[in-house]
Amino acid sequence: MMKAFQYDGATIGVKEIPVPEPAAGQVLIAVEAAGLCHSDCTIVNGKGAWVSKTPITLGHEVAGTIVKISPEITDFDIGDRVAIALVSHPLENANWSTTVGLGYDGGYAEFTLAYREHLVKIPTGVSFAQAAVATDSISTAYHAVVAEARVTSSTVVGIIGLGGLGLNGVTIAALSGAQVYGFDINDKKFPDASKSGAIQCFSRLSDASHIKFDVLIDFAGVGSTTTDAISSVKVGGTVVLVGLGAAEMTVSTHTLVTRGVRLYGSIGASLEELHSVLNLIDTRKITPLLEEIPFSTVREGLERLDRNAAIGRLFTCPRRETKPESNSA
Repeated sequence: MMKAFQYDGATIGVKEIPVPEPAAGQVLIAVEAAGLCHSDCTIVNGKGAWVSKTPITLGHEVAGTIVKISPEITDFDIGDRVAIALVSHPLENANWSTTVGLGYDGGYAEFTLAYREHLVKIPTGVSFAQAAVATDSISTAYHAVVAEARVTSSTVVGIIGLGGLGLNGVTIAALSGAQVYGFDINDKKFPDASKSGAIQCFSRLSDASHIKFDVLIDFAGVGSTTTDAISSVKVGGTVVLVGLGAAEMTVSTHTLVTRGVRLYGSIGASLEELHSVLNLIDTRKITPLLEEIPFSTVREGLERLDRNAAIGRLFTCPRRETKPESNSA
């Protein structure tokens, strides 16, 4: 038996459940680190949106060590350090039923399964915690900045929402040589955004009306942030929506059409993009801001995310219950 945080369709809580056995094409992973994602808040608050079954163990940012392996898998071995990729792209081929923490029991547990096609070996210079958050928090930001927003050295870009995802967006945009500005209602996040490469940070888009933005990337997605972005980006500019803070929003078709704004939704990343992100971490071009929380406090950690009270990315180590410390490794 093992401990796992399961969502039952109404609440999330810790339960004792059997350790799963790998079927054909699967491995069993001892979970060494699991990142906490605001999407899990959306699942809990949205009465099960996204997940394919209940009860389900949540946690889709997962890294660990292979402890069992089905015999037909020959390119991985017991003891390998691996991350579980979400593989959201090409989007038309995405299979959510094989996605950890959404299609089947995930990483808020001592052990979880992974399908061979989702496995990525972790480079030597990347920690389990870094690899876990790389699967979503960093690779999702990478895809939004590079593939959807197409940020380059000549781009003036605003990053809305400076949580774990947004801070990674700032870093990646700055690595591209862009002029990067940050936005968040919590000004305690400004120093870390500045360290990540933001030229200046603001509480509201209206405070930066003197700046001509080519691109605004909304990692908050609370409705008003997106509509404000559509009004604030330059004529003919691009708005990329990543955050799922609001289930719905109202957009002025007049503003969208007459200003010629391109509005894109962005989710996840490809396997190749995850490899690129892991290489950036391995070469120290990206060092994600992380905070470890005890496994017993996963529910409280998600509540912190929901209140916009977390700085950087929260993660937990389900196989230990020692008092953790904040760190960037």
